[in-house]
Amino acid sequence: MAEIIQERVEDRLPELEQLERIGLFSHAEIKAIIKKASDLEYKIQRRALFKEDFINYVQYEINLLELIQRRRTRIGYSFKKDEIENSIVHRVQGVFRRASAKWKDDVQLWLSYVVFCKKWATKTQLSKVFSAMLAIHSNKPALWIMAAKWEMEDCLSSESARQLFLRALRFHPQCPKLYQEYFRMELMNAEKLRKEKQEFEKADMGVGNLDYPEELLKGELARIIYKNSISIIKGAEFHVSLLSIAQLFDFAKDLQKEIYDDLQALHTDDPLTWDYVARRELEIESQPGEEQPTMKKAKAVEMGRKEERCCAVYEEAVKTLPTEAMWKCYINFCLERFAKKTNSQFLKRKRLERTMFAFRKAHDLKLLSEFQYKQWIELLLHHDFLKEALEVAVAGTELFKDSGTMWQMKLRVLIDSKSPDIAMLFEEALMHLKPQVCLPLWLSWAEWSESAKSQEDTEAVFKKAFLAVTGADSVTLKDKYLDWAYRSGGYKKARAVFKSLQESRPFSVDFFRKMIQFEKEQESCKMANLREYYERALREFGSVDSDLWMDYIKEELNNPLGRPESCGQIYWRAMKMLQGESAEVFVTKHAMHQAGHL
Repeated sequence: MAEIIQERVEDRLPELEQLERIGLFSHAEIKAIIKKASDLEYKIQRRALFKEDFINYVQYEINLLELIQRRRTRIGYSFKKDEIENSIVHRVQGVFRRASAKWKDDVQLWLSYVVFCKKWATKTQLSKVFSAMLAIHSNKPALWIMAAKWEMEDCLSSESARQLFLRALRFHPQCPKLYQEYFRMELMNAEKLRKEKQEFEKADMGVGNLDYPEELLKGELARIIYKNSISIIKGAEFHVSLLSIAQLFDFAKDLQKEIYDDLQALHTDDPLTWDYVARRELEIESQPGEEQPTMKKAKAVEMGRKEERCCAVYEEAVKTLPTEAMWKCYINFCLERFAKKTNSQFLKRKRLERTMFAFRKAHDLKLLSEFQYKQWIELLLHHDFLKEALEVAVAGTELFKDSGTMWQMKLRVLIDSKSPDIAMLFEEALMHLKPQVCLPLWLSWAEWSESAKSQEDTEAVFKKAFLAVTGADSVTLKDKYLDWAYRSGGYKKARAVFKSLQESRPFSVDFFRKMIQFEKEQESCKMANLREYYERALREFGSVDSDLWMDYIKEELNNPLGRPESCGQIYWRAMKMLQGESAEVFVTKHAMHQAGHL
């Protein structure tokens, strides 16, 4: 193996001699490069090979190439690239070939190879890399698209890109993304050919000898792809995606109309079709004969008309297709328009009216989802329509009795209304809901009680909650209880709560850290109490939390009442308890802390 490494290092000598001779690197730097190269060569020539060693080798060579480039720029020397850079690029490609042959399935490695070739290698070399990658990873459509885009955009070869897409579709005949990108590519190619033809005509150069078939210029190939794809991939979503792509190209008006007409004919039973048709009204400009609005008020009126036309389409849609999904599209449109900023009070009022009307109509038809009830209530609360919000919340909880979200919305309305029946409603909600979804409700009850009721009432809520909430959910409840105790009764109350809960597992590490912080905030901070909290925390988290051990050691070192002599014992206890990576992290942090104190 030593002979191979020696030979590989000697192969570098001509380029290194050139680097020194032309003054890009000093003799000492060349020696350092040879030493580093020997180490890197050893790692990729040994029997047990690791991918990281190949990556490190490549990264070193790339850094060297970039350094050479910067130094060339600095001294203004641009010769001898064949002997220097090309030699390094060739060597890196060899390393990439070995690595990609051994770790064929690593897509990230292949992509790194592609990125390197894009920057440093020739187009022919990159084309070969794409071919090798696709031979192994033919099951990944994204890689086919990447290769085809490169052929189209970088190599300006529409034919090569077309062939790649056709090969990809043989492997993935049902892949929508492939059809979309192939469709886009053919339209881009048609647009490019049209521009070329126009440039020739402007320059008064004859185009008789050049081949510009009328079908290509009109985007006929894109139309064929469209027809084939919709016969294979059904659904309005795919159809709309092709129409959106076609609309990016001004010359393809006929194709756009054909796709739009087909969408309406083939997918009348899909809400997405109606949604698209309705939203299209926003993009339709005033007729050529009509006067274009110029004043702000006139523009607002014109936008109002467009939105009215959209809503007229939606109204027809919900009659033709009276489903929850269709109403969702209608309501989402109304909410989006309402959220648009405008200085026009006329537009604001009209948008709010439309939105409320859509919510009310869908509610009457029992076609509102739980999430939309929530949206409706939030909108009503935002505009202080408390009475209407309560009516909607009552209807929502009747329909979705097992929804914690709906009960929370109802309670929020009652709290905003300052209703006297809130505590009773909390109890009613908890009767209807499953225990596993009740935590947010208990927390809301405690929060409301803290602001509206006595300390005893709030504590009673927390104690009731602990009887109902168990397992992982109780962790959050304990943290909230401890925070409330410290806010309402100070340290003494917090310590009493801590003592009452300290055997009620599970806990979060924050539960103990809060008590440590509360203790430190006291004028007469007791080290014995801090040790008690640390020890209790370490009983629960000592095997996984290295920070806890480090903080304990720092406390003993830095606190005036601490015992620095016990730090060694704490350190060895930590080493026995911590597992895996946690132990390694602890050793590193401890070493850094000690170095900082030297």
